[in-house]
Amino acid sequence: MAAITAFSALSSPISPPTSSPLLSSPPSLSRFPNVSPFPSLSTSRRRKIPACSSINNGDDAVEETRSDDEEESRETLMLSVSPLPLLLVATLPGAGTVRSVIGPFVEIVKSLNLPDWLVHWGHPGNMAVVLFAMGGYGTYLGFRIRYSDDIEEKAKAKDLHPKLLAGMFFFFSLGATGGITSLLTSEKPIFESPHAVTGFIGLALLTIQTVLPTLFKDKPELRGVHGILGSGIMALFLVHAAFGLQLGLSY
Repeated sequence: MAAITAFSALSSPISPPTSSPLLSSPPSLSRFPNVSPFPSLSTSRRRKIPACSSINNGDDAVEETRSDDEEESRETLMLSVSPLPLLLVATLPGAGTVRSVIGPFVEIVKSLNLPDWLVHWGHPGNMAVVLFAMGGYGTYLGFRIRYSDDIEEKAKAKDLHPKLLAGMFFFFSLGATGGITSLLTSEKPIFESPHAVTGFIGLALLTIQTVLPTLFKDKPELRGVHGILGSGIMALFLVHAAFGLQLGLSY
């Protein structure tokens, strides 16, 4: 009888275990699907998905992605360059600003109906007189101050030399406005020639040359620098005049 009971127990189907509330409850992470324990890796995967899909869409999308990457690399290269020279250039007045400032004066010159040769060659003629008469003779007086043994000649040269070169600086600064007016009257660019570049450099060096004599009392050695710089400035303005003649003959 015991054997029959054991056989019937073995032959009866095994009922599944009763489910536990802990096992049947949803996992605690079920409310946050696709959560990865490494957020940085999962983010990188999500960022790569559009790139893969763009590759599947065609070669155009791939080229577009590459061009974007190239633009980003070019922007990074530009940002790595020191911006100080650009800031220095930004402080200078641009051609558009100069045109708007001198524009009314240009209209007045046009309304006067002056001869074309006067408008075209008036500025070069005046500047040539200033360069050779005032600048040339002023440079000669500077050498006489340094090398002459005549006390009276030296005294006259010391009196006239700074006056002549100060006048040259004034008329060159004023003449720059005349040159710009001449170019604008002929509807030509104003800052895109070697003549304009050498003119700006010459005026900057003349400014330094004007300041140097005020330091002679405390630093007598600057007299030699003053003489060398003055000779260099005169040579530069000769090159400037040659560029101006070339510019005048070009239109």
